[in-house]
Amino acid sequence: MPAVALLATGRKEPRHPLSTDEVLDIVDAEDNVIGQATRGEATARRLRHRCVFILARDADDRIFVHRRTPEKLVFPSMHDMFVGGVVGAGEGYDEAAKREAEEELGVSGLSPVPLFRFLYESPEHTWWSAVYEAGATTAVAPQVEEVAWHAFLTEAELADRLTEWEWVPDGLDAWHRLNAWRTGRPTAD
Repeated sequence: MPAVALLATGRKEPRHPLSTDEVLDIVDAEDNVIGQATRGEATARRLRHRCVFILARDADDRIFVHRRTPEKLVFPSMHDMFVGGVVGAGEGYDEAAKREAEEELGVSGLSPVPLFRFLYESPEHTWWSAVYEAGATTAVAPQVEEVAWHAFLTEAELADRLTEWEWVPDGLDAWHRLNAWRTGRPTAD
């Protein structure tokens, strides 16, 4: 199995991640806005909000994989095959996908392509999730507040690590749904 190389050389000036005080739209089971709350309140009270997941690929079609920093509000120090995050109040999914991908990867000019949406629910969390794909063909400089480690992996290398590393549960769910979506299999909601 090929070794995974750490790809963290030059970094741009770090940007600050969204705070727990950021206001989010709270949505119902059909993704209609029914109110607003801060990010911290939405997390603490399990209020349904919106998130974006962007699968970023390099010029060699490898997938950007990272380990989240220990300071993250949700799923700290876990691995993820998506970049992304919450959709702010009044913000659209497409706008949030572009913002989140560019912030986390430290690049500009990305054009995430929307693929599908699903409702993620666990005993602790619930959010409408929009899945995107984007090409990150220039060198990345991941946001230090968000990304503790990163590499670009082939799909086979990623598959080998699915049982070895601890993955964010929403990203793992999105990954399985993405693979089912690609093959035309129905996904469980």
